[in-house]
Amino acid sequence: MEWIADIMLALIGIAGGIAVGSGMVAFLVVLDVIPRLTQLTDTHLYIRTYEGAVVAGSVFWTLTDFFDWKMPLFPMCTVLVGLFAGCFIGMLAAALTEVINVLPILAKRIGMESVMVWLLMAMIFGKVFGSLFDWLIYY
Repeated sequence: MEWIADIMLALIGIAGGIAVGSGMVAFLVVLDVIPRLTQLTDTHLYIRTYEGAVVAGSVFWTLTDFFDWKMPLFPMCTVLVGLFAGCFIGMLAAALTEVINVLPILAKRIGMESVMVWLLMAMIFGKVFGSLFDWLIYY
C-alpha cells in the first residue's frame, strides 16, 4: 500500500508543478511583462534575451530548490539577489495594476459570470490554505 501513497504523492507533485508553471506563464503572457519592458527601455532588439533570462532564471532557481544546492557567497550578495528579485516583483506589480480588469473580462468571455464570486473565493482560499499548510506543517 505504500507504493500507492508514493504514486499519489508523485501525481500531486506533478499536478502542482504544472499548475504553478502554467499560472506563471499565463501571468507573464496576459500581463505582457516582457514586451512592456522592452517598450519602456527601448530595447526591442533584445526581446529574446529577456525571454531567455526569464526561462534561465526559472530553471536555475527551480533546480537550486529541488536539489537543495548551497552557494557559499559573501553576505552582501543577498543585496544583489534582493535587488533583482525586487525589480522582478515590482515589474509584475506594475503590470498587474495595468490589467486589473482581466478576471471579470475573462469570466465574461468564457461564460462564468454567474460563478465569478466562487471562482475568486476558490483562488483566495486555495492561496490561504496552501500558505498555512506550508508555514504550519513542519516536515
